Amino acid sequence: MAPVSPRIRFKKEFKELTMTILRFLCLSFLLTSFASTAKTGEMPAEQQLAVRYIQAVTDHDYQALNRYYSRESIFNDRTASKTYTGRRHIISFLRRAHQGVLEYNFNIEHMFNSGSLVVMIGSYHYKGPGEQFGKPGKIIDLAIPGVTTVKLDMDNRRVSKHEDLMDYQTMVDQLAVQ
Repeated sequence: MAPVSPRIRFKKEFKELTMTILRFLCLSFLLTSFASTAKTGEMPAEQQLAVRYIQAVTDHDYQALNRYYSRESIFNDRTASKTYTGRRHIISFLRRAHQGVLEYNFNIEHMFNSGSLVVMIGSYHYKGPGEQFGKPGKIIDLAIPGVTTVKLDMDNRRVSKHEDLMDYQTMVDQLAVQ
C-alpha cells in the first residue's frame, strides 16, 4: 500500500472536521431555535472567554496564559501532528514559536459554540523572521487559514483543550513567493 501524501491526509482531516462543524452548526441552530439565553447582539460567555484566551495567545501574554492552562490542558496542532500537555509544556512551546515574532493575530471570520466547545474559523496572521522558515535575513508575512477549537472548563475559566487544523499548504505556497 502506497503512503498517503500529506495533502490528501490534510484534505481528509479537513473534510472530517468540516462535517463535525456542520453537525455542531445544525445542533446549535436547533438548540437556539427553541430557546436562547443570550439577548440579541450579546456574545455567549463561552465565546467571550475563548476570544480573550486567543488574544492572550496572539499577544504573547504568558502571565494570562498561565491562568488559562492547568496541568491537564492539551494544545494540539492536528495538522502538524504536535501535541503538548500541561501548562509548563504548552507555554514553553508557545515561547519558542513566538520568538522574534513582530505581528501575530487571529482574524476570526466565523465563531460558534456548542456548550463549552467553541469553534473559530479564520486566518492567523504572522509577521516575523524568516529563519524559522528557511528564509534567513527576510521578514516573512503569512496569512494561514484554519479552524481552532477550544474546549473550556467554564467553572474554572480554563482551557481544557486547544486544537488547531491549519491549511499549511497555503503557508507553503505563500513562502514560495517570499
